[in-house]
Parts: sequence; structure tokens; C-alpha cells
Amino acid sequence: MKLEHLVSVSKDIIKLNQHPSGGYVASPLFSTYSYSWLRDGTFIANAMDRVGETKSAEQFYRWVHRVLKDKRPRLTELLRKHENREWIDRSEFLGTRYHLDGRDDHSEWGHFQLDGYGAWIWGLVEHIRITGHTTLLEEFRESIEITVDYIMTFWHYPNFDCWEEYPDYVHPATLACLYGGLKALGKLEGRQDLIEKADLIQNFIHTHAVHDGRFVKSIHCVNEVWQPALFGVDASLMWLALPFGVCEPTDPIMLRTVQAIEADLKHNGIQRYIEDRYYGGGEWLLLTAWYGWIQLELGNKDEAQRCLAWIASKADELGRLPEQVDDHLREAAVYKEWIEKHGEPAVPLLWSHAMFLVLSDRLN
Repeated sequence: MKLEHLVSVSKDIIKLNQHPSGGYVASPLFSTYSYSWLRDGTFIANAMDRVGETKSAEQFYRWVHRVLKDKRPRLTELLRKHENREWIDRSEFLGTRYHLDGRDDHSEWGHFQLDGYGAWIWGLVEHIRITGHTTLLEEFRESIEITVDYIMTFWHYPNFDCWEEYPDYVHPATLACLYGGLKALGKLEGRQDLIEKADLIQNFIHTHAVHDGRFVKSIHCVNEVWQPALFGVDASLMWLALPFGVCEPTDPIMLRTVQAIEADLKHNGIQRYIEDRYYGGGEWLLLTAWYGWIQLELGNKDEAQRCLAWIASKADELGRLPEQVDDHLREAAVYKEWIEKHGEPAVPLLWSHAMFLVLSDRLN
């Protein structure tokens, strides 16, 4: 399928799978992904903003506002427990994903996940920058302040990473989302408290999440000392540079991180991390788009174009992009087990379409 046509198809697929209330379903044909994630949804909305579909993006941010604006009593109790150093079960924290109509998800699958809360604030600020709709700040004030209080308090708590795994650790990619949201809002509104907290998070990452000259997948606190917990590299670490700006793509630490991703996770596309067993650990389209974006910022336009063409080559006859492909699996036997239990990997994945749109837009 030609790139220009796939751009049009991708926008149509995203709009078709946006609930009337504004939430984006992660994947309409994969039952496990029948929710709208704050994180995935923000990246999808941001992609739509970039390609001129600002009404769709604003619908999503309105959906987030409606979902979060009534969470103040729940947050107040969480803050009380935090202040009194009382135990807080993971199930008590705010959700990482919600039903498309805005209801809470009460399943047992990885709830405490902070990345989406920082990401949606960042995305909202980007939406305002692109559209000039500054009135949204006051219209959404209640949900914004609930989010700010939540992440300002719990930013350093161990929580699930962006892949819904490793809940006992703190993850640099998650911290990047929190940094990005606080920094963007702080700059927009001139709020020094948010800027200072963002700077603290940035310093925390550089102090505790760097080993052998590059960023690590996860960290934890042992005997009151923060240190790397998972020394390997994770492709989501690219988020520290793009789009959240914890560091520049040309930062030596990021360059070493990208080199590790290339050595450990790159074939034609990009895998998530070395130990990945989900569907055998295939190559993810959205991460390949991120890698292409990084390469473009580093001046490697040919490699960015190769990544875009590779992603497009994975579209089916209807132009639908999957979550991942099995060209180079880390564990082929595990892939077969996942197929038998859960069917084929998710297709279409709206996040894949979104990152295809981002890379295509950046190349044009």
C-alpha cells in the first residue's frame, strides 16, 4: 500500500474507532484491548493533532476530563493514607485505562500505572499549543489539578511499566511521561512548583537510572538507596528524548541507549526488551516508528524513511497495522502458545497507526 494512502487510511481507522464519548479503543478486534488507555490515547490524540485532525484529539481530552473530574474524593483518601504512611493497595490507585463510556475498569490486570497521567497533561498542552484553545485550561481545571496532585505525590512509587509489567520497580519511561506533563504545564502557566518537581524528576533519572553510560530499564530502592533493578535496555527509553525532552536525542547518554537498542533489539523493526515473552517478543511497529523518529532527529533521514516503509509493508489488505509481527521472534515456541490461547496479535492497533502518522508527518 502506498504511503500516502496509508496515511489517509490510518486517520480513518482512528476516527472510526473513537467512541462517541471521545475515548480511543486500543484495538477494536482484540478483546483484551477493548479499553481506552490514558497513555495510548494521548499518543493517538497527539498524532491526530499533528495531521490536522484536532477535533478528534479534543474529543479525547474531553473524555479524559470527564473520566477524572469526579476522582477528587478518591484522591483525597489516597493523599491521606500517603501522609499518614498507611499501606495503599495497588487496586486503590487511579486506573490506567477505562471503559470507553468512562466507567472504571475493575479487572485485576495491572491498575497502578502512572505514565498516562503525565502523558495526558503533556498532550493537552501540546493540543493547546497547536490549536490555541487556551480556554480548555480552565474548562478542564478540575481534572488537571487532580492529575497534578496525584503525580506530584506518587511519582516515585513503584508501579506497572508501560507494558503492564514489573510493578515493583520505578521506570524511567514512566518518569519521562511525568516530567513531560509537569514541565509542559508549568511552562504554559508559569507554575514554578511544577517546573521544580519536573526538574527534580529529571535529576532523579540522571542520578539513579544510568548505568555504563546509558539509561536502564527500571530502578528500585534497596535499603533507602535507589539503584538499577533491571540493567537491560527497553525501547520505551526513547521517550526520554522524544517527545518528553528529559534529554536531547544527541545527549551522550541517549546515544549510548540508542546504540544498546540497536545491538539488542533491532532487526528490521524494534523489539521491546530482551526478556520479552509476549507473543514471543516480536518487532513492534510503534517502537520502530519511534526509532525512525529518533534517527530523523539525529540526521539519519534515510533510516527514518526505511522504518516508515517497513511499517507500511506490514499493513494488511485493508491497511490495518498490527501491534507486532513475528519476523524475528525472541522465543518462537512462546509465540505459538500465545496464538493458541489468545489468537493472533492485535490488529488494528490504533497506537501503531498513530506512530506511523507521527513519523510520516515528521518526514514531510
